[in-house]
Amino acid sequence: MRHAAAVPDPTETDHVVALWRLQSGYADVVTRRAWDELGRLFLPTAEVHLDLINNPSLTIAGPEELGRFIGTSIERFDHFTFVVLNTVVELDTDAVDDPGLATAATGRIFMCEIRHETSIDAWHNVYGIYQDTYRRVDGRWWIAERRYRSISRQGPDAAVFGVPPGLGPLGR
Repeated sequence: MRHAAAVPDPTETDHVVALWRLQSGYADVVTRRAWDELGRLFLPTAEVHLDLINNPSLTIAGPEELGRFIGTSIERFDHFTFVVLNTVVELDTDAVDDPGLATAATGRIFMCEIRHETSIDAWHNVYGIYQDTYRRVDGRWWIAERRYRSISRQGPDAAVFGVPPGLGPLGR
C-alpha cells in the first residue's frame, strides 16, 4: 500500500519561480492575443493603472476589461510580440516568519513590444515598465494590481520619456 507523501511548504525559490511564470504567462497571453486567458493571471478585482505619458492616464478594472482595452489598442498591428527584458520579484515576508507562507509580493518588469503596423508598413518598438502587486490565494499567485508607464518609443511616433524617478527597492 502506498502512502501519499506530505507536500512541504513552498520555499522562497518556489514562490519566485511561480511569480516569474506568472509574468511570462502574461507575455505569452498578450503575444497570442488570448484575452480570455487573462482571467487565469489577474484577480477579478485587479486594477491596471496606465501612464502613457502623452495620453491621459487611465485605470482598467478586471481582466475582461483589460483584454478588451489591449485587444482594441493593438488590432492595427499584424505583428505583435511582448518581450520581458528584465524582471525582479520580492516576497512580502513582514507578516510571516517563514517565506514559504508568504501571500503577498511585489515585482517590476521592464518590457518591450515589437509591433508592425500594417496600414503604413512601419515597425515600432515600445519600451515600458510594469510595477506589480501580487497576491497568493489558495496556494496560487495572481496579479492583484499593476501600474504601467511608458519609457520610450521607436518608430513613426518616436519619443523618450525615461525611467520614472523614485524606483527604489520595488518602489512605486
